[in-house]
Amino acid sequence: MPGALRPEINQWLKITKWELIAIYGLGRMIEKQNFDRRSFLKSMLGFGSTLALMPQLVFATEQSAIKKKIPSSGEPLPVIGMGSWQTFDVSDDAPERTSLLKVLQAFFDRGGAVIDSSPMYGSSEQVIGDLLKKVSNKQALFAATKVWTRGRKRGIAQMQRSMQLMGVEVFDLMQIHNLVDWETHLETLKAWKAEGKVRYIGITTSHGRAHGELEQILQNEPFDFVQFTYSIANRDVEKRLLPLVAERGIATLINRPYQGGGLFRRVKGKPLPPWAADFDCASWGQFFLKFAVSHPAATCAIPATSKLRHMIDNMGAGFGRLPDAATRQKMIAYYESL
Repeated sequence: MPGALRPEINQWLKITKWELIAIYGLGRMIEKQNFDRRSFLKSMLGFGSTLALMPQLVFATEQSAIKKKIPSSGEPLPVIGMGSWQTFDVSDDAPERTSLLKVLQAFFDRGGAVIDSSPMYGSSEQVIGDLLKKVSNKQALFAATKVWTRGRKRGIAQMQRSMQLMGVEVFDLMQIHNLVDWETHLETLKAWKAEGKVRYIGITTSHGRAHGELEQILQNEPFDFVQFTYSIANRDVEKRLLPLVAERGIATLINRPYQGGGLFRRVKGKPLPPWAADFDCASWGQFFLKFAVSHPAATCAIPATSKLRHMIDNMGAGFGRLPDAATRQKMIAYYESL
């Protein structure tokens, strides 16, 4: 939504960002009929709470989710996805599952597609699979998980188990987790892709110490995706890995875009720069996510959360504009000045 509207609206209303977007979209429609914008906004004062309960109105506006293409196929993906490390590992805890169902529904209602998990994440695959049976509006689901064991037979058994747990007959993306026994699993994944059992294959790491080995692997093997850590405070992959994947045509999933929450601790109590509105950024979370996915070689960031308000805010980063190269440098300078 244009930054020029925000002060005017907030003068009258204390409402959520999603309500602001909805009001803006409705306002544009009424303006086409020559209504005065100020009169229209005043007339909307009583509808804030109603709009908050109607997420479909939010996205019935002129906005659509920002998407980037998977280089190996051209298939577009929304730039904001969802991770599940720790957040969905709740076993049979009924209250936690009820809360996570709302989180998952908000993800899909706000244009989400990529959900990333792993057998390493405790009960996360099972919980996601159970909750997927209950959510609506999930047609865009892009299901991703990992193989995290040693040996061909164990790898196959684990991947088959993941299919059962998540209720996925064909995974969109199967990844080798943290390079574990990668040569063995790569042969299986090549065969599975050829047979149509998985659509894309990938490899991951969350550790900088593995970047050298990962670089060698990516230079020589036909992966569709790679997953690694990237944030405004951890830009090591800009040196070699991001240029390499751009050259090789490999899609990227960005994990830990908030640096495990460390980014928020640094900016606590600090003001968001006013120029963040120039790229449709309304929070520090969106500031960090828009930085990560605005790199030309970044495809999708997968922040993890179990909080509904955080999911709604995360998904907001996938709409509007992304910062350009000059603005990205400005973002780094501002963050490092705090």
